[in-house]
Formats: sequence, C-alpha cells, structure tokens
Amino acid sequence: MKIYFIKYRTIYFVLISLIIILILSFLYSRSISIKTFNNKDNLYYEGNGESNTVAFTCNVDWGEELVPVMLQIFEKEKLKITFFVTGKWAEKNPELLRKIYNNGHEIGNHGYIHRNYGNLSYKINLEEIKKADNIIAKIIGHKPLLFAPPSGDFSEATLRAATDQNHKTIMWSVDTIDWRKDSSRDIIIKRVVSKSKKNSIILMHPKEETIKALPTIIKELKNKGLNIGKVSDILK
Repeated sequence: MKIYFIKYRTIYFVLISLIIILILSFLYSRSISIKTFNNKDNLYYEGNGESNTVAFTCNVDWGEELVPVMLQIFEKEKLKITFFVTGKWAEKNPELLRKIYNNGHEIGNHGYIHRNYGNLSYKINLEEIKKADNIIAKIIGHKPLLFAPPSGDFSEATLRAATDQNHKTIMWSVDTIDWRKDSSRDIIIKRVVSKSKKNSIILMHPKEETIKALPTIIKELKNKGLNIGKVSDILK
C-alpha cells in the first residue's frame, strides 16, 4: 500500500512539474514573440531613411473646418504630408478626403472610429481596420498602406491585425500635444523644433494653435537643414 502511494505521488509530482514547465515555456515564448513582433515587424516610432527628412502626420477624426486651412499652408510651402483619417470621418467628409488626396498628400488608416484599440480583440481590431480601409479605398481609389492606432493605443492583437492587412503601424517620436488646452502656438513651436531630427515622425491634429504654429515650425525645421515630407519618405 505504501509503495503504491509513493509511486502515485511521484507520478503526480512529475505530471504537475511537466504542466508547470509547459505553462512557463508558453508564457516565455509568447513574451519573446511579442517583443520580437513589436521591435521588428512593421512598427515605427521614427523613420529609417538616409536623407535629412522628417515626416508630418496629421490625425483626423474631427476639425474638418480647419483642414482646408492646413492644406493652403502646405500648398504654399510645397509640402506633402501624411493624413491619418478614421473611416467614420471619411464617410462624413468624402469630398474633403478626396481633395487631400488629390493635393498629393498621403492617406493613412486611423481605424474606423476613435477608440482604444489596445483593449480590443484581434477580430475586432481586424474588423475596424478593414472597415476603414474599404471606406477610404472607395473614396480615393486605393487602400492605405499605413495605419496609426487612435491615441497611440495598441496591443499585439492590433499590430498583428494591421500587419495582416498589409499595413505598417505608425506611431510618432515628436508630439505637438496640440489637443491640450494649454498648448499655445509658442509651446507647440518649441516642442516640435527642439525635438525634431532626421527621421522624426511629428504628430499633429487640425487645431487652431497648430495652424498658427505651422509657418514658423516649417521655417525653423528648414533652418535646421531638415526636409519635410510624408511617412513613406522616411521609410526604406
């Protein structure tokens, strides 16, 4: 009886040990997979190009009344930038989106609606990105190649969904933080000019203070020897 007890107890401990090892191996491999995916697969906080260029990105889910003013500034300065638009905004403003595109600017996917994509499952992430892709493609004639998660919020599921839609996921290295009430023209200028360098991705929104700041930002960046372009201009 005692021998059987020892035998079964040994088997029990062996099984428990194997289960623990399998669980730890799974968690370890998953963490390595996430780290590798985040670091190497289609996620960019800045560019990797060779020229002295920075990229302007404008995330659009509101502010359509100010976008035409931004377009005038960029046209005057002969600049082409990247606009990331939500699918819902595109549905409401197809003519304006078409104008942005026809002016030579790059159009990226900003999800269908502005929500925290990091809290969503892979399936819902994929649905949101696909929906925005289809709406944008119907308006401008082709699917975006870039995706910027709203609020910069993402998870592994978000990255995988974007990659499965053949998108590069774009973040930023310089933030105007122009959505904050205390972000004046001068503060925005200082934030951008002081932090910008080769391959920087500069995030902005259609805000009044940003529009006031843009001419000076453009001038100061050029004085630093930096060209201004689209996200695709700073990616190999």
